Amino acid sequence: MTVSARLAELGIELPAVAAPVAAYVPAVVHGGLVYTSGQLPFAAGSLPATGKVGAEVAADDAKAYARTCALNALAAAADAAGGVDRIVGVLRVGGFVASVPEFSGQPGVINGASEVLGEIFGDAGRHARAAVGVPVLPLDSPVEVEVTFILA
Repeated sequence: MTVSARLAELGIELPAVAAPVAAYVPAVVHGGLVYTSGQLPFAAGSLPATGKVGAEVAADDAKAYARTCALNALAAAADAAGGVDRIVGVLRVGGFVASVPEFSGQPGVINGASEVLGEIFGDAGRHARAAVGVPVLPLDSPVEVEVTFILA
């Protein structure tokens, strides 16, 4: 099954590629891989929430935002690669969670990204990962996710 067919089966429509917020490009193709820049959970051009997980943002909401970040990453990768069906798997996910010092649930938050990639790619969506707590992210976003995808 193609990735586009799987997305349709799941009822997932990829968003438009989010415009960079600084001096970089959303994704770069190199050596059979697509590296995405860190993606924020932009939906319809704006962040759904700002602040720290464990304070202004609930962990369950942040998990949903991580899912959005992963879909934004897939959209950026597809745009750079010449189409979503050129992407055949996921190599690595890097997740950043802006959180209060006592919050230690970063892996659960970034599961939002990992789980949707698994739904889309099946076994080819299994990946290496980092889930890191940080004091602040660009635009005061609660989460940021970068993904390295594998090309056909």
